[in-house]
Amino acid sequence: MNVDELVRESLREQAAEQAPLGPGFADRVLTVRRRRRTRTLATVAAATAAVVAVAVAVPLLDSGRNELRLATEKNESDIIAHPDQSPPRDLIAAGDVALAAWYTSDTVMTSKKDTAVRERTYRILDQKNGKYVTDTRWSMVSVAPGMRTAAVLEKDLPARRIGLLDLLTGEVERWIPVDRGVASVEFSSDGTRLVATTYSENPDLLTRVDYDSDGDGKMNDFDSDWSTSHRTGFYVVDVDSGKTDWSEVAADDGNETGVLNARQDFAFSGDAKLVYSGLTSEPHDQFYDLKGNKVAKPANEKYLTWSVEARLSPDGKLAAGGFAGGAKTTASEILDPHTGERLHKIRGQQLLAWVDDKRLVAWDITAGDNEFHNALVLVTIGSDRTIPLSGARKGNDGAGGRWNPVFATR
Repeated sequence: MNVDELVRESLREQAAEQAPLGPGFADRVLTVRRRRRTRTLATVAAATAAVVAVAVAVPLLDSGRNELRLATEKNESDIIAHPDQSPPRDLIAAGDVALAAWYTSDTVMTSKKDTAVRERTYRILDQKNGKYVTDTRWSMVSVAPGMRTAAVLEKDLPARRIGLLDLLTGEVERWIPVDRGVASVEFSSDGTRLVATTYSENPDLLTRVDYDSDGDGKMNDFDSDWSTSHRTGFYVVDVDSGKTDWSEVAADDGNETGVLNARQDFAFSGDAKLVYSGLTSEPHDQFYDLKGNKVAKPANEKYLTWSVEARLSPDGKLAAGGFAGGAKTTASEILDPHTGERLHKIRGQQLLAWVDDKRLVAWDITAGDNEFHNALVLVTIGSDRTIPLSGARKGNDGAGGRWNPVFATR
């Protein structure tokens, strides 16, 4: 089915379910379509998502036919939501940000006694039909801006090659070999480079423990070995040429007991001139230059923390902060990135991705519900309104089968 057919079908479904749309609606659809086609990184699938968002998304968000026209006028027609789906089956998107994939983690026994691995199973967006499709080949998936390519690692970690997966065909275009085993890959913000974290052993290895590690009420669980980290450094990979440069990060650079998680991957700074890694205690983040030397935090990322995924707004003027709610309410803060001053307090339990300079995707819960039963929502600076994007997750943190989002710009 091509873009025109998807648009026509979506509009037919819209017409069947809703009252007649206001004048000029079709023109607005085509305007969005034309504008998005001019973007150099946009794919046919991305254009499809943008058009379908206008046609079918808003009625899913709020009941009432009048609300549809109001939302369209407020430019909320760039939202595709499925608040009845958890985990998601159909595309979720807002603005230029889409849920490109999601994964679940389950404990899988190894051949050795009392050991297991925490193994991920990914569901990747099929850009031909807007559905999330299971792909069991990969232990790690990172989606590039434009949603045309994903960097993937095979199941056995640490891996000795990095795959570049064509997200339209589902096939690996080429492999990039590496001399040292990698267990994580992450794109730079412009999609031209990867940072690949190297480990001497699988960071997802688990051993049997005599306590309830996932909060499900059962003892004798499996858990990570928190006494040490087997991380060795990182590669910076040029995507076009496949050239790789490895830098060692010495074991004494924050590798003492309890400071690093068993899996503590590197990611690029906003301008990709540095990489950073999380720490479990102060100062919470450590930055390195691309040769592996420890450096000070950049001025505009000084008050960010690795546990808040949204980080800087697209214009760089705002920083996503941590939880700012209370015992019975959820909220997060928006900071001045240079001073750390709180500029705004907004809805949301945990900020995940900026949609634009005013809106973010966040986890949030229904008031009074279990803190782990959170759903994807859209929150806006200056508004108390939240727009549900997905249904709520079940189970406690760490429980098998809980889904985790992978966002990308489209």
